[in-house]
Amino acid sequence: MDADDPGLPIKFGPCSNGEFVPAPLTPLEREAIRRARRDCDENARRLGISRATFLRSVCGAATTLLALQGCTLEAERQRAGTTREVGGEWGVHPEAGLDEEAARAVLAGEEFVFDVQGHHLEYDEMRRTAGEPFFGSVFPQVSCGADDPRACFSREVFLEDFFLRSDTSVVTLSALPIAPKGSPLSAAIMEETRHTAELVTGWDSVLLHAQVLPNYGPLRENLDLMEENARRYPIAAWKVFTNFPDAFGDPGNAWRLDDADKRLPQVGHAFIEKARELGVKIVCAHKGFGGGSRYASPEDVPRAAKDFRDVSFIVYHSGFERTAPPEGPYTRASAHLGINRLIAAMRRHGVGPNENVYAELGSTWWTVMRDATQAAHVLGKLLKYVGEDNVLWGTDCIFYGSPQDQIQALRAFRISKELQERHGYPELTPLRKAKILGLNGARVYGVEPEKRTYTFTRRDLEQIRKTLPFKHETYGPRNKREVERLRRQHQGWPG
Repeated sequence: MDADDPGLPIKFGPCSNGEFVPAPLTPLEREAIRRARRDCDENARRLGISRATFLRSVCGAATTLLALQGCTLEAERQRAGTTREVGGEWGVHPEAGLDEEAARAVLAGEEFVFDVQGHHLEYDEMRRTAGEPFFGSVFPQVSCGADDPRACFSREVFLEDFFLRSDTSVVTLSALPIAPKGSPLSAAIMEETRHTAELVTGWDSVLLHAQVLPNYGPLRENLDLMEENARRYPIAAWKVFTNFPDAFGDPGNAWRLDDADKRLPQVGHAFIEKARELGVKIVCAHKGFGGGSRYASPEDVPRAAKDFRDVSFIVYHSGFERTAPPEGPYTRASAHLGINRLIAAMRRHGVGPNENVYAELGSTWWTVMRDATQAAHVLGKLLKYVGEDNVLWGTDCIFYGSPQDQIQALRAFRISKELQERHGYPELTPLRKAKILGLNGARVYGVEPEKRTYTFTRRDLEQIRKTLPFKHETYGPRNKREVERLRRQHQGWPG
């Protein structure tokens, strides 16, 4: 990609957060990319602006989604031999490719955007030893052009991608599945990023998670570490991986939030009780993208939620599995698959919509947002069964670069009338999208969106982005080989 080609503003990948092997581009996606590049070239010429400027504009994003939408409709009609409606669509009108106001009407917005899952690595902790690669060396981001490639993962990159290159208002900096000692995302590093963001933006724009691995080492030491972190840092929630380190080279070493399996360490209730004692009653559990571990299933969350009604349980990735069949409707026959595992467990344990179980979209939305029917089922099921007040926005960036394209794709997306009628999915109204993008997360975390005062507008940011020499690119591993290199390199431990 040369300097005059920043890439398509709606990114196609393939890309992963390192926890799953991304699927190669489908024929439909490859054709959409071809058409989008052609159409962006033509629209830039018609507007009399450079290709790079057009690709960094809202019209560039609209043109890309129009190409994807056209390919999706054609493919469905060819498959079905009819003009019946597909499961969803990006509601972009043709004039949006050339008219900024038409594009802005669909892709821009003034919503409060609260991303509850962001990550970065940090320069100083990614030690360079002669003859040994550093932790980030397996990510495409390493080729960002900096003299020292470790700088490609710095907090400056993180803050630019979220607050300059996207419409994100607040982001939660979340822990990674890596043992704490020497981690490239420690609590101290996260606190430095939070403080830097506050100085730059003028408000509390970064919230912090503290990682808890209650089965890794003595339980008492882990509980004491929770207390130490809560005392030293403004911890907003706890991040846990019940499949750690089972999926990272230590088979069988796992746990459950509900302590239902007596063969496993009985640490779930002790952890939750300590969280309650410390007054930090939000538990964010990695569920889905299990790396082959059965303990990444969300089946333990609803029972724990029922036992601890005053605690909010956020299911990261919503239990989505990249290796499962494509997401479809919830049925009894498919209750053991993907997101349906969460729905089945909620129903089994009597936890209803809009109670204390929440579904988060990080990596899940990125994976399905270019597949209209699968995206419709994912959002439709979560809104119906988990509740329209309990679906939370998360992007798992910066692995996927700036999250702006994920925000734009959600703003534009619609669930078809056919799926709404057939499966009881709610319509994706502006209010429901606003809830997903930020209002729901703000309520859970006790953030008050209306108290933020900005000295710039979203339109100001949009104009600035046209002039910046950035590229629309992803940073995470792009294929099986790169994912395997990552896993071999650290096996869940510091790189």
